[in-house]
Amino acid sequence: MSGYARISVVIPALNAEDLVEDAIDAVSGDDEFLSCEIILSDGGSTDRSRERAAARGARVVTGPRGRGNQLRAGGGAACCPWLLFLHVDTRLGPGWRAAVRDFTARPENAGRAAVFRLRFDDGARQARRVERLAAWRTRVLGLPYGDQALLVSRRFYDRIGGFRPLPLFEDVELVRRIGKKRIEVLDAIAITSADRYRRDGWWLRPVRNLFCLALYFAGVPPRLVERIYR
Repeated sequence: MSGYARISVVIPALNAEDLVEDAIDAVSGDDEFLSCEIILSDGGSTDRSRERAAARGARVVTGPRGRGNQLRAGGGAACCPWLLFLHVDTRLGPGWRAAVRDFTARPENAGRAAVFRLRFDDGARQARRVERLAAWRTRVLGLPYGDQALLVSRRFYDRIGGFRPLPLFEDVELVRRIGKKRIEVLDAIAITSADRYRRDGWWLRPVRNLFCLALYFAGVPPRLVERIYR
């Protein structure tokens, strides 16, 4: 392990006052190898998300609602040479700092990106099945989703055009431009909330996601796919 990394952690949020403090605390603090700037990219919250984030030391930027818009705004405001895009309901697991330092220390990775292995905060065996599906999708198709986080150099991110202001699948659209061969899975996990799966069903939600993804790949306009998805 060598080198020193400065990263901007970009967290999109909308009416997430119950989550932003933990999200920021989980990535706060510098050490001798890693320094973090934390940016909350807010999409027009009507609760206290912005105030709570600022009180925790995050820099708050605002922009149009929608994760694609918010990720783009946060990435554009970032000051560090490396960017880490992280969902507000995702927490990085033990060893994430070492994994980030190792990746950023290798010069060849200035033109590549990295994601984490997906885990859910749920002990159900259905959660393990969806995790295996995500691992297969990442390994075989080169399509990690945003809940696996994304680490990329600022220079490379700017060169490929960054996130686009899409209403849905902004993460898929970006990783397709990055390309499967330029995506590495780090030896660390991203623990994400299983609330949506518990609410929608461990079978139904993945099926719906895959159906919408197939529509997107078939060229159906993202706004129409979003209507079906919602």
